[in-house]
Amino acid sequence: MSSKRVANLRELMTKMSIDSFLVTEPLNIYYLSGFTGDDGLLLVTENNQYLITDDRFGQQVKANHSDWKFCNTRNYLKTACELVEKEHLVAMAFEDVISYQNYDFIDENSSSDIVPVSAVIENLRAVKDQDEINKIRESCKIAGKGYEFMLQNIHVGQSELELSNEIDYFMKKNGTEEKSFETIVASGERTTWPHGTATAKLLEDGDLITVDFGYYYQHYTSDVTRTFSLGKQSQKVQDMYQIVLEAERRTIEAIKPGISGRELDEVGRDFIEKKGYGKYFNHGMGHGIGLDIHELPNVGSRFPDIMESGHIVTIEPGIYVPGTAGIRIEDDILVTETGFEILTAFPRNYHAI
Repeated sequence: MSSKRVANLRELMTKMSIDSFLVTEPLNIYYLSGFTGDDGLLLVTENNQYLITDDRFGQQVKANHSDWKFCNTRNYLKTACELVEKEHLVAMAFEDVISYQNYDFIDENSSSDIVPVSAVIENLRAVKDQDEINKIRESCKIAGKGYEFMLQNIHVGQSELELSNEIDYFMKKNGTEEKSFETIVASGERTTWPHGTATAKLLEDGDLITVDFGYYYQHYTSDVTRTFSLGKQSQKVQDMYQIVLEAERRTIEAIKPGISGRELDEVGRDFIEKKGYGKYFNHGMGHGIGLDIHELPNVGSRFPDIMESGHIVTIEPGIYVPGTAGIRIEDDILVTETGFEILTAFPRNYHAI
């Protein structure tokens, strides 16, 4: 799989008139090579591909990355510059998120022109191949089991932190590797905080509860939010829930190749605004997921990103009314050639325990 990804990068390099590409971002290194070491970089040229790291990872490279030329060194950038000079290369791209110190070193030591680039590999990563889709699908499947576990085990007197830790344990026990962000468990008034991470607050009868969680399965993550209730909610809160649910449904059903992130945001946001809650929806409609919890494409009013078959995005409308309730529902959606597929296809209707 890595050979195809490198070939795609080389194709872009040709279009950009670039004959070498220095890869320093860890997730991009993994995407292109599968290398999981925590130190090193890649240099992709027209004819060669180098994995530059040190002898701490020598056995790993020899066992798993025989298609890459292993450069055993402790001075990664210096070695990359020397390779560029050795191959008589004239233009080296580098990811523009590197530190100024590293940029200064490359600028002083490279014999070629250096060209800062932004999100080149991230755009390649946005379109998932079947192996990546399968891994995210499995993470979503385990998330569904995690939600069912929550509903069966949550109880009054349990703390938000306790529930968060139990979710973490369940997800890892059932095949995931690590959480992709701090699990959000917010109850009662704290549901009106969109990013209210878990606290020692105890769950009370009548609490509305929002849980937002994502876990990696073989390096790829899901991202799900469900809001449910310990006891019955007022009719106003139940009506708010139905507005959020309908906004999500409309947005998901609008997904297809060619539609923009901005247009998708408008679908759900316009519905919420017409229901009188526009000012209480204070974040974007969604984002891409994959090797990272937030990656391309974006779904929001500021983003013209165009959906393509193979993109996987979250759709997560919310309403947060201080003193009343906060509600968010989030699902992971695969963009297909003809429309969409919901990967987190487990219950999202209003649920009172």
